[in-house]
Amino acid sequence: MGTWDTGHFDNDAAVDFSADLDEVTVEQRTEIVRAALLRALGTGEEDGAGGPSDSGDSGDGGDGGDGAGGPLDGDVGAAAVAAAALVAAQCPGGPPAESVYGPEEPLPRLPEELRALALLALDRVSVAGSEVRDRWVRADGEDGAWHHGIAELRRALTAATEGRPGAVQGVPGQ
Repeated sequence: MGTWDTGHFDNDAAVDFSADLDEVTVEQRTEIVRAALLRALGTGEEDGAGGPSDSGDSGDGGDGGDGAGGPLDGDVGAAAVAAAALVAAQCPGGPPAESVYGPEEPLPRLPEELRALALLALDRVSVAGSEVRDRWVRADGEDGAWHHGIAELRRALTAATEGRPGAVQGVPGQ
Protein backbone atom coordinates (compact mmCIF):
# COMPACT_ATOMS: atom_id res chain seq x y z
CA MET A 1 0.00 0.00 0.00
CA GLY A 2 1.41 3.35 -1.03
CA THR A 3 1.03 6.03 1.65
CA TRP A 4 2.00 9.68 1.29
CA ASP A 5 0.60 11.43 4.36
CA THR A 6 -1.28 10.80 7.62
CA GLY A 7 -4.76 11.71 6.36
CA HIS A 8 -7.50 9.12 6.25
CA PHE A 9 -7.50 9.16 2.44
CA ASP A 10 -3.76 9.57 1.90
CA ASN A 11 -3.03 6.03 0.72
CA ASP A 12 -3.73 3.81 -2.27
CA ALA A 13 -6.35 1.63 -0.57
CA ALA A 14 -8.41 4.64 0.54
CA VAL A 15 -8.17 6.17 -2.94
CA ASP A 16 -9.43 2.90 -4.44
CA PHE A 17 -12.26 2.83 -1.88
CA SER A 18 -13.17 6.41 -2.82
CA ALA A 19 -13.15 5.53 -6.52
CA ASP A 20 -15.46 2.59 -5.80
CA LEU A 21 -17.88 4.98 -4.12
CA ASP A 22 -17.77 7.36 -7.06
CA GLU A 23 -18.48 4.59 -9.57
CA VAL A 24 -21.78 3.41 -8.11
CA THR A 25 -25.20 4.96 -7.71
CA VAL A 26 -25.93 7.04 -4.63
CA GLU A 27 -28.18 4.23 -3.40
CA GLN A 28 -25.25 1.78 -3.41
CA ARG A 29 -22.79 3.99 -1.55
CA THR A 30 -24.08 3.12 1.91
CA GLU A 31 -23.44 -0.57 1.24
CA ILE A 32 -19.91 0.14 0.00
CA VAL A 33 -19.16 1.95 3.28
CA ARG A 34 -20.76 -0.84 5.31
CA ALA A 35 -18.81 -3.52 3.40
CA ALA A 36 -15.47 -1.77 4.07
CA LEU A 37 -16.22 -1.66 7.79
CA LEU A 38 -17.38 -5.29 7.87
CA ARG A 39 -14.29 -6.52 6.03
CA ALA A 40 -12.14 -5.05 8.81
CA LEU A 41 -14.19 -6.98 11.34
CA GLY A 42 -13.84 -10.23 9.44
CA THR A 43 -17.50 -10.38 8.48
CA GLY A 44 -17.27 -8.75 5.06
CA GLU A 45 -18.86 -10.20 2.01
CA GLU A 46 -16.39 -11.23 -0.67
CA ASP A 47 -18.90 -11.42 -3.53
CA GLY A 48 -18.16 -8.11 -5.16
CA ALA A 49 -19.92 -5.95 -2.57
CA GLY A 50 -16.78 -3.83 -2.48
CA GLY A 51 -17.78 -2.04 -5.67
CA PRO A 52 -16.96 -2.14 -9.34
CA SER A 53 -13.25 -2.82 -8.97
CA ASP A 54 -13.80 -4.71 -5.69
CA SER A 55 -10.53 -3.23 -4.45
CA GLY A 56 -11.48 -4.19 -0.92
CA ASP A 57 -11.29 -7.92 -1.66
CA SER A 58 -8.09 -8.98 0.00
CA GLY A 59 -8.56 -12.63 -0.89
CA ASP A 60 -8.24 -13.53 2.79
CA GLY A 61 -11.54 -15.28 3.35
CA GLY A 62 -13.27 -12.12 4.53
CA ASP A 63 -11.56 -11.48 7.85
CA GLY A 64 -9.02 -8.96 6.60
CA GLY A 65 -6.22 -11.08 8.00
CA ASP A 66 -4.99 -14.62 7.80
CA GLY A 67 -8.37 -16.36 7.66
CA ALA A 68 -8.35 -17.09 11.38
CA GLY A 69 -8.82 -13.66 12.89
CA GLY A 70 -5.12 -12.90 12.51
CA PRO A 71 -3.41 -9.63 11.68
CA LEU A 72 -5.51 -7.13 9.79
CA ASP A 73 -4.40 -6.59 6.20
CA GLY A 74 -3.11 -3.07 5.54
CA ASP A 75 -5.39 -2.36 2.57
CA VAL A 76 -8.46 -3.62 4.41
CA GLY A 77 -7.56 -1.50 7.43
CA ALA A 78 -6.88 1.62 5.38
CA ALA A 79 -10.23 1.31 3.57
CA ALA A 80 -11.98 0.82 6.93
CA VAL A 81 -10.36 4.01 8.28
CA ALA A 82 -11.57 5.93 5.22
CA ALA A 83 -15.07 4.50 5.66
CA ALA A 84 -15.05 5.40 9.36
CA ALA A 85 -13.97 8.94 8.45
CA LEU A 86 -17.02 9.28 6.18
CA VAL A 87 -19.31 8.04 8.94
CA ALA A 88 -17.72 10.34 11.54
CA ALA A 89 -18.04 13.32 9.21
CA GLN A 90 -21.82 12.96 9.40
CA CYS A 91 -21.87 12.93 13.21
CA PRO A 92 -22.80 16.14 15.03
CA GLY A 93 -19.55 18.09 15.33
CA GLY A 94 -17.64 15.35 13.51
CA PRO A 95 -14.41 16.12 11.67
CA PRO A 96 -14.93 16.89 7.98
CA ALA A 97 -13.82 14.21 5.54
CA GLU A 98 -12.28 16.67 3.14
CA SER A 99 -9.47 15.40 0.97
CA VAL A 100 -8.57 15.70 -2.68
CA TYR A 101 -8.25 11.91 -2.56
CA GLY A 102 -11.66 11.26 -0.97
CA PRO A 103 -14.90 10.61 -2.83
CA GLU A 104 -15.93 13.29 -5.29
CA GLU A 105 -19.59 12.27 -5.44
CA PRO A 106 -21.89 13.12 -2.51
CA LEU A 107 -22.81 10.46 -0.02
CA PRO A 108 -26.33 9.84 1.16
CA ARG A 109 -27.14 10.32 4.83
CA LEU A 110 -25.52 7.24 6.34
CA PRO A 111 -27.53 5.18 8.82
CA GLU A 112 -26.72 5.89 12.46
CA GLU A 113 -26.05 2.19 13.13
CA LEU A 114 -22.88 2.54 11.04
CA ARG A 115 -21.41 4.64 13.85
CA ALA A 116 -21.04 1.66 16.18
CA LEU A 117 -19.74 -0.47 13.30
CA ALA A 118 -17.16 2.22 12.48
CA LEU A 119 -16.00 2.23 16.12
CA LEU A 120 -15.55 -1.55 16.03
CA ALA A 121 -13.60 -1.30 12.78
CA LEU A 122 -11.35 1.38 14.30
CA ASP A 123 -10.78 -0.91 17.28
CA ARG A 124 -9.55 -3.64 14.93
CA VAL A 125 -7.37 -1.21 12.96
CA SER A 126 -5.84 0.18 16.17
CA VAL A 127 -4.60 -3.04 17.80
CA ALA A 128 -1.06 -4.32 17.67
CA GLY A 129 -0.71 -6.63 14.69
CA SER A 130 -2.82 -4.47 12.38
CA GLU A 131 -0.57 -3.71 9.40
CA VAL A 132 -1.80 -0.11 9.15
CA ARG A 133 -1.25 0.63 12.84
CA ASP A 134 2.09 -1.13 12.98
CA ARG A 135 3.37 0.85 9.98
CA TRP A 136 2.42 4.12 11.67
CA VAL A 137 4.01 3.09 14.96
CA ARG A 138 7.28 2.32 13.14
CA ALA A 139 7.10 5.58 11.16
CA ASP A 140 5.71 8.02 13.70
CA GLY A 141 5.57 6.37 17.13
CA GLU A 142 2.54 5.75 19.33
CA ASP A 143 1.60 9.43 19.55
CA GLY A 144 1.95 10.60 15.96
CA ALA A 145 -0.45 12.43 13.66
CA TRP A 146 -2.08 9.22 12.37
CA HIS A 147 -2.96 8.14 15.91
CA HIS A 148 -4.36 11.61 16.67
CA GLY A 149 -6.55 11.39 13.56
CA ILE A 150 -7.90 8.00 14.63
CA ALA A 151 -8.58 9.39 18.12
CA GLU A 152 -10.50 12.31 16.59
CA LEU A 153 -12.69 9.90 14.60
CA ARG A 154 -13.22 7.77 17.69
CA ARG A 155 -14.29 10.81 19.79
CA ALA A 156 -16.85 11.92 17.20
CA LEU A 157 -18.26 8.43 16.73
CA THR A 158 -18.37 7.70 20.47
CA ALA A 159 -20.06 11.01 21.27
CA ALA A 160 -22.65 10.50 18.54
CA THR A 161 -23.25 6.89 19.55
CA GLU A 162 -23.75 7.90 23.17
CA GLY A 163 -25.72 11.02 22.19
CA ARG A 164 -23.13 13.42 23.63
CA PRO A 165 -22.16 15.80 20.83
CA GLY A 166 -20.46 18.16 23.32
CA ALA A 167 -17.85 15.48 24.00
CA VAL A 168 -16.60 15.83 20.44
CA GLN A 169 -14.88 19.07 21.37
CA GLY A 170 -13.13 17.27 24.22
CA VAL A 171 -15.03 19.07 26.97
CA PRO A 172 -13.77 17.60 30.27
CA GLY A 173 -16.27 15.74 32.39
CA GLN A 174 -18.46 14.55 29.56
